[in-house]
Amino acid sequence: MPCLKAYCILLCIALMAGCTSVSAGFQSNDLHNVRSLLKRNNEPLDAWDRMRKGFQMPNLNTELSKQWLQYYASHPESIKKIAERSSKYLYFVIEEINRRNLPTELALIPFIESAYNPTAISKNKASGLWQFVPKTAQHFNLKQDWWCDERRDPVISTYAALDYLEKLYKTQGNWHLALAAYNCGESTIQKAIAKNKLLGLPTNYSSLKIPEETRNYVPKIQAIKTIIKNPEKFGIELPKVNNSPYFSSVKKNKDIDIEVAAKLAEISLEEFKALNPSYNRPIIKGPYSQTILLPIHTIDTFHNNLKSFKGNLSNWKIYKSKNRETFTSISERFGISETDLRKSNHIKHQQKLTSGQILLIPTDKIKKNSMISNLIEYEIKTGDTLSKIAKDHNTTLNNLIKANKLKNDKIIAGSKIMVPYKKK
Repeated sequence: MPCLKAYCILLCIALMAGCTSVSAGFQSNDLHNVRSLLKRNNEPLDAWDRMRKGFQMPNLNTELSKQWLQYYASHPESIKKIAERSSKYLYFVIEEINRRNLPTELALIPFIESAYNPTAISKNKASGLWQFVPKTAQHFNLKQDWWCDERRDPVISTYAALDYLEKLYKTQGNWHLALAAYNCGESTIQKAIAKNKLLGLPTNYSSLKIPEETRNYVPKIQAIKTIIKNPEKFGIELPKVNNSPYFSSVKKNKDIDIEVAAKLAEISLEEFKALNPSYNRPIIKGPYSQTILLPIHTIDTFHNNLKSFKGNLSNWKIYKSKNRETFTSISERFGISETDLRKSNHIKHQQKLTSGQILLIPTDKIKKNSMISNLIEYEIKTGDTLSKIAKDHNTTLNNLIKANKLKNDKIIAGSKIMVPYKKK
């Protein structure tokens, strides 16, 4: 019935907003009624309920599972803390799992791997929500460079992790074995299975001789699953996570500082970094990401503030050093102190020379009395002369020669030089 449907939609909106009373003729017990209605129609009440409805894996009823259940149940604050941290990412992870028709137990993997901390890093250099080691990350085309580490990207790493888990399931034919392979590697599980077959022993997960960490891995997931399935039984109150997206992607076509992006969205720097943890530098460089993630309720604010923004979107310039160039000469060239240059790039005092190193130049640290008030990279065109370039950019030939440490006025079309200039 259309009227009933509209009634339910309005009540659901109120329910998700956390209202205790609703106008337009609704009674105070209507929210209780809509919960009952949703339950009767098998509709998920929230993301946790949606996860429970998607559990498909057979339970692992072993002694280790019981031990880990007892352990986690005796640490309710830790469970609650991880659950709260997961709230930004949980809907997206479950949505992608559902889209692929996979068991939602997979959304529990980051509970064990990273405690749902996208910046977590292990002793063997695994990183991100899903704890990809560098080699496996390369296999799934996750970028790892000076600018960013996509193992920490909550969206891209989730796609890669689920791709990997689907592959493991097809190989192993069993989710418990697939999870074990995710933890210790396919070859380790295959060797353990082959050994048991040779000895005429069972080849199920519990029967394999595998590393201790892996032997405890699936029981840990089973323990968390048991708690999530019935948190009240264990005296654990899970944080509210709506069955709706927390974040969405926003396209960007210019370099932008992380701090500036957070201010435009009117969120804390901590919140911005939690959604965009893959960036290694304070500037998000154009070629390395065409999108940023923002809480859905801030997207209009971000766009409106961006339209009216009058300042610089970035306070950094990017410079690639020349062969055996000194940090002293670079700081002099850009009109900043060597201390600021080193601090901005985490360069130790012992390092005196640099060759082909990418450096960030903090333009807000340029000395006021410096003849260089800005710096741009310019690609030399056919017919250009140093004098013409200097005139076009409101600087002097001497400044141009000094900025690039040129020995003469010979230049080559297609090459690039740094052009210092003062604004008119």
